[in-house]
Amino acid sequence: MSNSISSNRPGGGIKWRWPSIHPEGRKFALIAAIVTLCFWLLGWEIVGWLMAGVTAWVCSFFRDPVRVTPTSPDLVISPADGLVTQIAEVPPPPEIAGAEGLGEGPMLRVSIFMSVFDVHINRTPIAGTLRKIAYIPGKFVNADLDKASEENERQHFVVERADGVRIGFTQIAGLVARRILPFVSMGQDVSTGQRVGLIRFGSRVDVYLPAGTTPQVLLGQRALAGETIIARIGVAETMDGVAQ
Repeated sequence: MSNSISSNRPGGGIKWRWPSIHPEGRKFALIAAIVTLCFWLLGWEIVGWLMAGVTAWVCSFFRDPVRVTPTSPDLVISPADGLVTQIAEVPPPPEIAGAEGLGEGPMLRVSIFMSVFDVHINRTPIAGTLRKIAYIPGKFVNADLDKASEENERQHFVVERADGVRIGFTQIAGLVARRILPFVSMGQDVSTGQRVGLIRFGSRVDVYLPAGTTPQVLLGQRALAGETIIARIGVAETMDGVAQ
């Protein structure tokens, strides 16, 4: 069903399927499987079972499921799987602020925390042209902390729509994460929900919404990259919810 057209009109059906493993993770899965086999051949069954669990986790970490992305031009789609842990009004990061970036005024930032059990393939929240990509080396403190946005290793993106509206989002390495891998380059045109990179082993993604736009997700809500609508550009609507 990859790259096929989907709609909400009646008809047809979809079957569940196992997600594939992203090519970036296949070498890690192969190494873990070989180590597991060696332990089994040596007769170390307890360690072999433990390594079998590690191999299954590595395969799960690098899974790359197909996502069905809404394509309405006013939608901002989640760039990451995970838990919405922060919604805050903050100035844009200096690396992507200014006239060529997101401007200087405060913006609403939606932070999505990815645990080691979430899918770690990140996707672009809107369609447009990548105007900025800025990689910043840094620390590896807990990505769930607010200071991670300023201190951790991170990679910023600015996507500009055809009408000039810009959205910024940032991949932030975490306590366990040790590498941010981009799949795209500056000046490239991207479609909504397109894969743009991954962060290895636990991390966070921040999304910076344009003026006049408020989140359509709630604190504590889980988001799916490429599917969950986190905002509608130009729509400022206060929402409340209940955890149950």
